[in-house]
Amino acid sequence: MRGAIFGDIAGSRFEWRNCRKKDFPLFAEDSFFTDDSVMTVAVAKSLAECGESGEQALREAVVRNMRQMGQKYWYAGYGFMFARWLKSDDPQPYNSFGNGAAMRISPVADYARSEEEVKRLSRIVTEVTHNHPEGLKGAECVAMCGFLAKQSATKEQIFRRAKEYYPEIGTFTCAKLSETNVFDETCQGSVPQALTCFFEGKDFEDTIRNAISIGGDSDTIAAMAGGIAELFFGMQEGHVDTIKLFLSRDLQRTVSAIEDKVYRKE
Repeated sequence: MRGAIFGDIAGSRFEWRNCRKKDFPLFAEDSFFTDDSVMTVAVAKSLAECGESGEQALREAVVRNMRQMGQKYWYAGYGFMFARWLKSDDPQPYNSFGNGAAMRISPVADYARSEEEVKRLSRIVTEVTHNHPEGLKGAECVAMCGFLAKQSATKEQIFRRAKEYYPEIGTFTCAKLSETNVFDETCQGSVPQALTCFFEGKDFEDTIRNAISIGGDSDTIAAMAGGIAELFFGMQEGHVDTIKLFLSRDLQRTVSAIEDKVYRKE
């Protein structure tokens, strides 16, 4: 979860002013958390409350927490369709394949205890909004890669699994993407790119720098790559402390409370 939040904040100031290089200050005064962080926390909070309950209880918790937190942080930068869902009197899935499905999924990777649970939980928390097959696939792919990273899989093993979802992975590099990648808010147009940034990353920070260097939807690409990189590489204490400088106190407290409860001890 914190890896996704870190990537979101680092990429926030580059979403509309792409950087296209790796040598830049990770954070600045105009860095901020966006909807990626808010919805990631909402998913984690839902798992903490109802992850071991039935599907309906978890689905209701996801809808409730997304709407409560989304309305509290209304300025976080939601897409039009999701913003309408947040305000609807009868929130229903709207067949989206946007990368919002994958930007918020990292808590599932850390919470699940089996591949089958990854698939089940990913579907439940995603389909409340993004019930298009591409939206469901993008979320499950990111969650599965994160889960395998947590299970100490090698990059080669994670890469082979990722190609089952997106066969095009491996046909482009970060260097090439930095020249050709365009802003694309779909799962199919940003998840393979984010995964490439992780596969080429030398460590957690290098993965984040890769994600921002390729341009496009910078905060979301960095959030997706960061969520996996945290589980594979780990994060330095300084990286964790930096997040606290940009999150609201309420979000900080929520994240800490979730981490005490949601990631179950074996």
